[in-house]
Amino acid sequence: MLANYLPILLFIAVGLVIGVAAVSMGRILGSGKHEDAKMAPYECGFEAFEDSRMKFDVRYYLVAILFIIFDLEIAFLFPWAIVLDEIGIFGFWAMMLFLTVLVVGFVYEWMKGALEWE
Repeated sequence: MLANYLPILLFIAVGLVIGVAAVSMGRILGSGKHEDAKMAPYECGFEAFEDSRMKFDVRYYLVAILFIIFDLEIAFLFPWAIVLDEIGIFGFWAMMLFLTVLVVGFVYEWMKGALEWE
């Protein structure tokens, strides 16, 4: 019974060892000096402790949507690349159509100036 769980337990143990080693090396090799600018809270380009009813810039949401679009594109590309031999030329052109739609959306946002941050 334990043999079935051994790979999972080994994976967890190796992950914990690597994580603890990385944090330990950072603490040992780090300078320990903290600058005020690096320790300041940062979110969305404005101070964290201002009025909670202030308005967000619309470009923040456009960049977030753009990130989600390209994140989903990559999520669809990996399984497609693995089964490309099985799905043949139809699957290839279907993915090219999908990528074309995403590129058209990217160009549209670019032309509208959504990627220019002032």
